[in-house]
Amino acid sequence: GGERGIHMNWEAIGAIGEMIAAGGVIFSLVYLAVQIKNQVRESRLAAVNVLTAQWAELLTTFGESTDSCAIWLRGLQSFDDLDPAEKVRFGSFLGRQFRNTEGLYLHYLDGMLDPRVWRGTERTIADMVAYPGTQAWWATRKHWHTDEFAQLVEKHIGREPTLYERYVEASG
Repeated sequence: GGERGIHMNWEAIGAIGEMIAAGGVIFSLVYLAVQIKNQVRESRLAAVNVLTAQWAELLTTFGESTDSCAIWLRGLQSFDDLDPAEKVRFGSFLGRQFRNTEGLYLHYLDGMLDPRVWRGTERTIADMVAYPGTQAWWATRKHWHTDEFAQLVEKHIGREPTLYERYVEASG
């Protein structure tokens, strides 16, 4: 009987070892899932930080100059009525903003940008694209962007512009 008891003990020890190994695999998978979730969260935060920094830089650069503001308001109404240097300044601002927004849109499509942040960003582009001057500029530059982003911008064209209407009336 003693030899059989020893044999059963080794089987029990083997079974316990297998259970411990299986538990280790499960623990490792749970740990990996938590790490991946944390990396996704960090990537989302990084994308938002990039947006915030670039947007603040654009606004600061643009808003520090009365001339730039006047060009912006006139350019919204008519890109073609701007002189060549004004077209470059107006287009430069739009170009940076659209390129920034396109990058964020691609992050959003990949699930790396919080949808709440994207909705606010999309509303900004929608407001800008409602103006005929932005539309005229876009028509000459949309081929620089991804098809996905171009389709997004195109869906907002045709809306009634409202963002700067009080400013334009006051300056016009």
